[in-house]
Amino acid sequence: MPTATATPKAMIHQRYGAKAVYRVDEVREAVDGVCPGLALPQSTRCVYRCQLDIPGVLSVSTPGTFARKKDAEQAAAQIAIEKLGIQPTSNIPNTPEEAWKELIRRISRFFTEENFPTSYHPLVGHLSVTLRRTGDLLGKLPISAIVACDVKVHILCKIIDPKAEFDPLLVLSMIYNAAKQSLGVSVSSRNLWIQSQRPYSPEAVDLALQRWSGISDPIRVEAVLIPCVMEDEPKMVSLNISENEHYMGDIASKLSATDSSHVLVSRTVDKASPEMRFYFPAPDVQFVSDLSKQLVDDRGDRNMNCVINKRASYISGQTIYGDAVLANVGYTRRDTELQTDHVNLCTYYRILLRKLPDGIYKISKDSILVAELPCVYTRTSWKGPSPRDLLCSFCRLQRLSEPHFAANGVSASCNVLVGSEEMGSPKATAGNQCANDGRIAKENPDMFKCSVKIYSKKRELLLEYSTDYSWSKETDAIQNSALKVLIWFNRYFKQLNTPVEKFYLPKSTDGFTIYPNIFLQEFAMCLSVYGKTSGGDSRTCNAVGYFSMDTSYQQLESSAFLTDIDGQDSGVFPSHGSLACISYSVHLFMKDSRTRYLLEVNNEFEFEIGAGAVRNQLESCATQLSVNQSACFVDQLSDRDLSLAAADSCVLEFSVKVLQVTEPLEDRMEKALFNPPLSKQRVEFAVRHINQLHATTLVDFGCGSGSLLDSLLEHPTTLEKIVGVDISRKGLTRAAKVQKPSSEA
Repeated sequence: MPTATATPKAMIHQRYGAKAVYRVDEVREAVDGVCPGLALPQSTRCVYRCQLDIPGVLSVSTPGTFARKKDAEQAAAQIAIEKLGIQPTSNIPNTPEEAWKELIRRISRFFTEENFPTSYHPLVGHLSVTLRRTGDLLGKLPISAIVACDVKVHILCKIIDPKAEFDPLLVLSMIYNAAKQSLGVSVSSRNLWIQSQRPYSPEAVDLALQRWSGISDPIRVEAVLIPCVMEDEPKMVSLNISENEHYMGDIASKLSATDSSHVLVSRTVDKASPEMRFYFPAPDVQFVSDLSKQLVDDRGDRNMNCVINKRASYISGQTIYGDAVLANVGYTRRDTELQTDHVNLCTYYRILLRKLPDGIYKISKDSILVAELPCVYTRTSWKGPSPRDLLCSFCRLQRLSEPHFAANGVSASCNVLVGSEEMGSPKATAGNQCANDGRIAKENPDMFKCSVKIYSKKRELLLEYSTDYSWSKETDAIQNSALKVLIWFNRYFKQLNTPVEKFYLPKSTDGFTIYPNIFLQEFAMCLSVYGKTSGGDSRTCNAVGYFSMDTSYQQLESSAFLTDIDGQDSGVFPSHGSLACISYSVHLFMKDSRTRYLLEVNNEFEFEIGAGAVRNQLESCATQLSVNQSACFVDQLSDRDLSLAAADSCVLEFSVKVLQVTEPLEDRMEKALFNPPLSKQRVEFAVRHINQLHATTLVDFGCGSGSLLDSLLEHPTTLEKIVGVDISRKGLTRAAKVQKPSSEA
């Protein structure tokens, strides 16, 4: 399906990035009168004009004015595009044949167009390094540089063969074969270099070298080496990039590759760091043209797990072979210098943490060691990304399809809850009431339910959740159902220290329907990675899935033993439902050497008592302290990947101070403990009573209770729709005067 052409502003951004600066000026413009001949004061309106500056390139201004800022910016960008001669991005081909022809043309353009070295394409940054060389490597590029710099090449390869999305070797083979058919391009059958058959003009080379500045002083960049063998832990490595040397050269030495042309590149790992990628060595094969196919054929019936880097493959979503280096280095359209940033073990473990069901929530709270995914959702106390957004992000990071939410309206009369439990009623009455309310529920539902379905990338159903609980708002139904699914995944991931061969999923439990074959197929790589790394919790399980999904808050198994209690007792203690604001610090304490390392500190952290939003021991500590009191306690390591410590002699030392306690509002407590709220339950009671009496007026109903009358006054519209009784506010007041003594009325 063809894609729409990019907007002028997007095209300028793709080529010049942050160098393009828009300055929008607001001016007042007179508006002609709508009634000629009338002596009305002349009115004005705000309009905008825009000036676009690209330093060293051009500066343009819009000749006219525009009613919206964005229109003025787009107009300025369009003028710049016309002056620079930039052609709009062509549509994506529809068929593999068209994509193959376009891939050949695109690779040919990189090496045959005379003006390409003068462009701002990131590949020119790689090319400028090779143009500073001498000898046989002058002008030679690693084919993987094209993979790292050009997104459209990836898109074309996926159209040619959808498997290319997950196989970087297949992408490399396609680029190599396309380059062999490209005019003016030279490749070797024994290595992975690519170059132009004829030299560029001296003018184009000089401009490229001036624009893409080289390295004057050596650069040291930290990276992480992730071994292919699961038993070997990731470790830090240092990349040393020197003048006139391509940065992949030092990566090649770390991977024991022949040269930088034998270093392959994955797609970007983190959107926040656009140049963070995995680098891994190309396999040693006889013919480069069939690189991906030969790798599989050469292995024969041998176990492919011995060469696949499971950790790197799981993070990138592509098949990574051998040892891999995670580094943040490369060229972008936004700058003409080599962009570098350090990657350490903390970066690696945070990437793994983000892929967990509660990982994004922990990171958003800036509290990895303390925060936990709450077991209840309330709009007033929930902080951070919503459960629905968290579930969608989790599915995207796990390469699943977007979750499907189905919210349906139901009548509250069919599902009246007291203290979160259903009220019983005679079958006949309930059946008649539900039948009468079925039509009304569709038009104006009182309550909502929501079911959730999780699909694989191939749209195969792997998990389904439905519930009998209902909520007064559709949003609450969606968010609570999303939270239930997140909690299920979270508890499942915490039991991944079970050997893979012993995994078992029940087909149905607690409203969840699981499809084990599809589920284990989609999470096979995930199970092997977290099954190895989540060794902090010593519990084991024989049957994954048989865990309780009761998300009501569980009582603390044991109270935290507090030490170093400081501060006077203010008498204000956190209680169930209150919002506690604390400050805390977490140290890693080495019992053998008596040394302490600061892991995490938070000067202001707020959570709801009783919602399961923090680890149990910390909540136990907070409930034992009053405002302005502080104390310390010791807890065991929860997961070595979160604290970066694998030694058995380590514990976590927490220092906690209670800063403030906010008592919950009465209406919020009512909504938390009663579903629906008590006021709505009283109305439902009145509805059933009216139907039983076959009342046509409130006098027939015998309205004499003050509390009941108040409830009717609060919800006259609801009762009128359901029973058709004259219950306007005036009618209610008149009925009250009839039924009560005049003094009380």
